Amino acid sequence: MDFGFSGKVEQLRAQVRAFMEEEVLPAEGRYDAEIAAAGDPHHHPQVMEELKSKARSAGLWNLFLPESDWGAGLTNLEYAPLCELMGWSRIGPEAFNCSAPDTGNMEVLARYGTREQQERWLVPLLAGEIRSCFAMTEPDVASSDATNIQASIVRDGDAYVLNGRKWWTSGAASDRCKLAIFMGKTDPDGPRHRQQSMVLVPFDAPGIEVVRNLQVFGYDDPEGHPEVVYTDVRVPVDHILVGEGEGFAIAQGRLGPGRIHHCMRLIGAAERALQLLSRRAAERVTFGRPLVERQMVQEWVARSRIEIEQARMLVLKAAWMMDTVGNKEARQEIAMIKVVAPQVALAVIDRAIQAFGGAGVSQDTPLAKAYAYARTLRLADGPDEVHLVAIAKQELRRQLADLEV
Repeated sequence: MDFGFSGKVEQLRAQVRAFMEEEVLPAEGRYDAEIAAAGDPHHHPQVMEELKSKARSAGLWNLFLPESDWGAGLTNLEYAPLCELMGWSRIGPEAFNCSAPDTGNMEVLARYGTREQQERWLVPLLAGEIRSCFAMTEPDVASSDATNIQASIVRDGDAYVLNGRKWWTSGAASDRCKLAIFMGKTDPDGPRHRQQSMVLVPFDAPGIEVVRNLQVFGYDDPEGHPEVVYTDVRVPVDHILVGEGEGFAIAQGRLGPGRIHHCMRLIGAAERALQLLSRRAAERVTFGRPLVERQMVQEWVARSRIEIEQARMLVLKAAWMMDTVGNKEARQEIAMIKVVAPQVALAVIDRAIQAFGGAGVSQDTPLAKAYAYARTLRLADGPDEVHLVAIAKQELRRQLADLEV
């Protein structure tokens, strides 16, 4: 198990780090200012298009996608340190066309889409010309169990008719969102994991209503997390992914890489928080001594470094296993890092907030928004509790394999 990076990856790391430091981090203030000036929390800032153009020109584009026909051809292990660097800023991933939910949707289209579906949707997504959303979670059922999904997909001649209410549909508040991957039931009475299907839905189709945007701890995400109602939405039958009954399997294939990408970005967020903590502690004096000389602050720094390194090693192991034995065999490692990474990020960011005092929870630092983002990831792509149960079941099978229980 060698986590050393090749010359190619080291070069990309240097390029991504330089781009983050020279282009993305300095653009955060302008990004916020352009949204504020527009008076619309979902306004798309011009500065983002400028960043995307620069990143694409530099060859730092679609680095997330392993399939060499469509993406950069990097393995999960090779992408991990690059994704981590992008996670230093909330606007970093989109600058490289590596932001969720588009990354997961592009992976679905690349893996499961027909050539026609890829030409219509994947090509413009890869070009950064449009955005997309993933319509799975529903307000009326516990969607951590995807088999609970109640939205319906009914065949009517040469079309499917969609009905349902979805929420936390990340990306759907943007006028650039042109595609929804919609999960619903085509066979409510079928086997539990064969009831669901996924269809590609043009987001301007008649019958789609964005009811409201959902805030996160009072924050409006520029791309939004709306509640969306689908009423008798008709799409051609060739918009289905793979076929009827394949929705649950596609969801599992999509969520594995998506989970680990979130974890990679969270490690970057934690690294930035530790940097901010350290610099603040060196600058501030209380009761005649710099904060950095306080034993408690030194313990914050030490624990943060230990926790970040532990999380990074587990991310790299999970990525390595995904590359070598496949996502299914790596499912326990993916579940473990999905539990660990948000908790580590929250702990480190919280210490940084303490070091900044009141400034830490204000708009004057990136810490409050980073904390809100990290906290959502104890829920997104499966809550901690679901992953812990899955980890326990796999571990108990291994531990008790030789016993008659």
